[in-house]
Parts: sequence; C-alpha cells; structure tokens
Amino acid sequence: MSKPLVSAQGECAIEGTTRQPAAPWALAGLALSMLLPSLDTSIANTSLPLLAKAFDAPFQQVQWVVLAYLLAITTLIVGAGRLGDLVGRRRLLLVGIFCFTFASMLCGVSGQLWVLIAARAEQGLGAAIMLALTIASVSEAVPRDRIGRAMGLLGTMSAIGTALGPSLGGVLAAAFGWPAIFLVNVPLGVLAFVLVSRHMPRERTADKPASAGFDPLGTVLLAVALAAYALAMTLGHGKFGALNLALLLAAVAGAALFAYAQTQVAAPLIRLSMLRDGDLSAGLAMSALVSAVMMTTLVVGPFYLSRALGLAPLWAGLVLSSGPCVTALSGVPAGRLVDRLGARRTTVLGLIGIAIGTSLLSLSTLWPLGVAGYIGPIVITTLGYALFQASNNTAMMTGVAQGQRGVVSGMLSLSRNLGLVTGASAMAGIFAWAVGSGDVAHAAPTAVAFGMRTTFGVAAALMVLAIRVSARRRLG
Repeated sequence: MSKPLVSAQGECAIEGTTRQPAAPWALAGLALSMLLPSLDTSIANTSLPLLAKAFDAPFQQVQWVVLAYLLAITTLIVGAGRLGDLVGRRRLLLVGIFCFTFASMLCGVSGQLWVLIAARAEQGLGAAIMLALTIASVSEAVPRDRIGRAMGLLGTMSAIGTALGPSLGGVLAAAFGWPAIFLVNVPLGVLAFVLVSRHMPRERTADKPASAGFDPLGTVLLAVALAAYALAMTLGHGKFGALNLALLLAAVAGAALFAYAQTQVAAPLIRLSMLRDGDLSAGLAMSALVSAVMMTTLVVGPFYLSRALGLAPLWAGLVLSSGPCVTALSGVPAGRLVDRLGARRTTVLGLIGIAIGTSLLSLSTLWPLGVAGYIGPIVITTLGYALFQASNNTAMMTGVAQGQRGVVSGMLSLSRNLGLVTGASAMAGIFAWAVGSGDVAHAAPTAVAFGMRTTFGVAAALMVLAIRVSARRRLG
C-alpha cells in the first residue's frame, strides 16, 4: 500500500527531512518573491488607457497586456510546482525570479504592443514559478513552530501587492510614463534573487521524488483546459455569449482528456489519487470558495458605495482600501494565532469570521448606518480571510510529503486563482440579475442596495458550505 500524502498528525510523510532553519533573510527573499507577482497582477490595470494611447491600439488589444500575464500564471502554476519538486525548488525559484525580472525589463523597453504582450506572458511564467514555489519553500526557511506566522507574512505580502498595484501603477505612470510600472520590478527582483541565492538552504537529493519524471502531455492538456476556462470567464465584458460557451465546453473537454492522460503515464503531473485525500481536496475546495467570496467585495463594493451611498470616487476608493489594509496588518498576527492554536481550529474560526462578515454586509443595506455599516462588516470579513489564509496554507503545506510540496503549492495557488476568476464572473452575474438592469452603473440606489443584499447573501451561503467542508475534513 502506498504511503498516504498526509499523515493523521499532519507530519511530513518523508522522514529525515529535518534541517537547520535558514537565516531570517531567507524569509525576506520569499516575502519579496510573493510581493512582486502579486503587485503585477493589478499594477497595469490603471495604465491601460495610457497604453492604448501610446501604441495607438483599441482596448480589445491592449487588455491582453493584463490577460497574457494572468493566463500565464493560471495555466503554468501547477506545472511549475511539479517541476520544482523534480529539479529542486530553490534552483527553480531562482530561475523564476530571473525570468520575472528580465521580462519586467523587456516590458519597460518594449516599442511595440505585441512585444509588450509577449514580455508580459514571460513575466507571467516567472510569476507562476515564484507563486508556486514560495509557499512550498517556507519549511526550509523557518522552524516548524513558526510556519504559521511565515504563512501570515506571505499573505500580507500578497495583500499589499494586490492592493498597492493600481495606485502605485497610476502614480508611476503619471510621474515617469508607463514603462516605469514594469521597470520598478527590476531592482526589487535583483534583491529577491540575491536574498534567495545567498540565504535559502540547498535541498538534499533525498528530498526529491524517487520516481522523478515530468509529464509534458498532462501539462499541456491542463494548460489548455485552464486557459479555455479563464477566457470563458473573462471575455465578453460580463455577457456570456456563444464564444464563452464554446470556450467553457473546450475547458470541460480538456479537463476530461487531462484526467484520462494522468491514468496512462508513469509519472503524472497530478496523481488523481491525491484528490481522494480528504485534507487536500477540502483545503483546495475551501480556498476556491473563499476566493470567490472575497472577490464579491471588489465586484459589488464600488457600485454600492457610489450608487447606494452616493460617495465620490475618492472617498469610495478610500473606503474600499480598508479591506486590503486590514488584511495586510493582520497577516502576521493571524499567523501567530495559527502557531498557538493549531491550523485546523483556526481555519474554522477564519471561515466563521468571513460568514459573519458577509452576512452583516448583506443585512447592512437594511440599517441606516451609511459608510460605518459597510466598513465594520468588511473589517470582520477581512480579519477572517487573513486567519483562513494563514491557517489553510499552513495545514496543507505541513501535511504534505517533501517531494510533493511544489505541486500541492501550485494546486493551492491555482484553486485561489480559479476562485477569483469564477467569483468575478458569477458574482457579477448575480449582482446584475438582482439589480435588474443591464446598466448597473446608472441603476437606482434602491436596486443597487437590493443587489448588494442578494449577492452577499449568496456569499454567506457559500461560507456555510465551506464550514461544512472544513468540519468534514476534521472528522475525516
């Protein structure tokens, strides 16, 4: 009988992997490796009008500056994690940082739009490697009893990067021109490369899988399926048409072919038996559900604040920044709580916090509390999110065999990305349906308030589902 992926006590399934923790500078290198790809997820969004003007191109072409990056991450992140398990996570992480940094320089000096898009795709490749292997490398950088706070720090870096991206991109583009939004990565990338190369310990040969082998066919099939799904959820500007349906069917077919191919090779990209592990499948499912729910705040919040509460764009932006700020500030304290109480218990606490917060957001439209009625529940929701992220990441990565950490980390990041993509599409659709108008930006305040109440009601129901999944995992 094969050894289970996760032991009952959550211990690493491979013996003899205890090592001397690296210096704190190693964790600093990992933190930068999480910050940079998170920053570039959103840094170019506010500069799309400038890019359209600079390259004299329509928006349909310029939007690929954003899509190329996101698609590269989504389609390649699992393969990057698996390759890291085979060739060494430290070595491949350095390759990813170099690739990301070099591509950032290419983006900044691009003279043609197609060159910029190609460089962004290369940047996405580097980002996929960094995101997959940063979380997987935490156990080499810190002692076991500090993994929770390290995961909390990485969650903080992710939140800071995502929240800071639009504003930093706007400031840099206005002050120095659009190339600056990409060139700012170069010195930070060089610093991350130096920190990781000098301070991250090298892996031992015994830590790598005995049956080393890469699955190129499975990697391609998974990438095609994920690309089709991501495009189906993002193209069409909120309208699900024939093209979206065709892409969704292609994604289903690609997923079926991928699943079949995994049963035919000796060293598959993802062993399907892994998904029968209750801890792993539950962790991935909860990650996707939570990400979809958190996307609701970004989809619905701006319309509610501007239309229902009548806030000016500046004040609406400040209110919206409260959530990311809370996440950034609470990441490390949440990680310390995980180390103290245990990952499984704090996972449930985090989910309960999100459920309470989203329920209050749904009910806030019935109370005459204005902005305070929005900020209070958002704070509760984001505190729960920070606790969930730190605890779920810790539970999954400390219970995984050493030779599988890269691919599991990639699957974890993929579940988060797919949750965000699905949430953006599905929650926007629910909100538009509840508002009852195709032009939500000009809908009546009462209609927008009802849409907010309905959408966050659905979000709270999804969190109840996630709590049930977590309870089953603890019992299983």
